[in-house]
Amino acid sequence: MADTLVHEPVAPPVEERRRPPRVRKTPMTYVLRIIAATYLFFLVAWPVSLVVTNTFEGGFGSITALLEDPDTVVALQLSAYVAVFSVVINTVFGIGISLLLVRYEFPGKRVLNALLDIPLSVSPIVVGLALVLVYSGRNGWFGPTLAGWGFDVIFSTPGIIMATTFVALPLMIRELVPVLEEIGIEQEQAAQSLGASALQRFVRITLPSIKWGIVYGVVLTLARSLGEFGAVKVVSGNVLGQTRTATLVVEEKYLNFDQQGAYATAFLLAMVSVACIVIVAIIRPKNHP
Repeated sequence: MADTLVHEPVAPPVEERRRPPRVRKTPMTYVLRIIAATYLFFLVAWPVSLVVTNTFEGGFGSITALLEDPDTVVALQLSAYVAVFSVVINTVFGIGISLLLVRYEFPGKRVLNALLDIPLSVSPIVVGLALVLVYSGRNGWFGPTLAGWGFDVIFSTPGIIMATTFVALPLMIRELVPVLEEIGIEQEQAAQSLGASALQRFVRITLPSIKWGIVYGVVLTLARSLGEFGAVKVVSGNVLGQTRTATLVVEEKYLNFDQQGAYATAFLLAMVSVACIVIVAIIRPKNHP
């Protein structure tokens, strides 16, 4: 009998396997695209474009006047200072909490995971009020003790940093958890079997694998920190030249009928976030989703 040749199925190349299947375009596809584009235009593009056009309605005079105002410059510097601290704190703790949620099993894990979403579901005004009740120098739980040590939290920069850090807390974690779940622990286990320490595994394997998740988390945290208003308004006291942030400047100028100044301040805050997104889009590898 002649030998029967059995042809084994050939697996497609890796590039083809990663490529999502093509979906045939139907009239409903174009309808959905139009609806999405219209939604984004009226909700995002149009309002932002109005801020830009009103800012430069008279040329660069509004921006120049804004940067020549010493109180506004102090507010912009304070916003940048608070945002940097918030990003650093949320990055360090975000990485640690993400590793804890993905790599370990412990009692109360689901409760912790649910609590991390509280800043997204609770009004920032409530967050600011809660911080006042806990850290107020007169009636707060820890305020009198801290005040006795010469450390004021409420109506000072530390309170603004705490409020901003709280409202931006979940952003870094929600970016890193899916990435850590996707990369798995096989490479770390292999490195451990070869004698690598925990620090070496983190620096040489885990950190390079999640670096783009960290970058996206930093961008989101920075944008959220620069734009925070409600919680900061409660805990800052809005003291001119001391605890007034850029978002409070926008409110103050708008209420005082200085719309050009309000538009210019809002434009500067928005452009920082947009610039971060554009830079990340440019330097991101093409094969990264």
